Amino acid sequence: MAYYLSNERNQNVVEAYRRYQEYLRQHEREFPRNAFALATAEWYQNPGDHRCPHDGSLGNLIISESADTNGSRAASIRTRLMGAYRDGYVEFFYPRVLAYVLESLSCSHGLGDWLYDEFRISPNGNVIHEIEWSGSVNGKDCRWIIEASDVHFQWIQQPVATTH
Repeated sequence: MAYYLSNERNQNVVEAYRRYQEYLRQHEREFPRNAFALATAEWYQNPGDHRCPHDGSLGNLIISESADTNGSRAASIRTRLMGAYRDGYVEFFYPRVLAYVLESLSCSHGLGDWLYDEFRISPNGNVIHEIEWSGSVNGKDCRWIIEASDVHFQWIQQPVATTH
């Protein structure tokens, strides 16, 4: 069930935010530590904060697999966005990915900007990160759903250009 994506925000953004925050607090013990800290950080939902992913544009997406000594393979995902203010990068790393869906029924003009996202708990106790991109007509054509053991976030400030 979605709490804070386009459909819910379009109905009543204040109520959607309240329900989402309530869901997060009720499931705090189930959330992986980093995912919960990120989902509940005030700056994360504040488009005025340069670290907020809202309106960021995709720089790259890397899906990797590695094998342990027993030959068991595991996937990880790293994605980097150019921040909305173009002064740094927003980076997400999912260290152990259990499932993912990257849906874009039409991306002839790119995915557009990172629109909305939310974190939920899967039935298996993993974090689900659902992301909506603005590059679709109806808000349903461009979305990512990633189920992972946790999610790590990093803000990478771009160096300020100096003139001589």
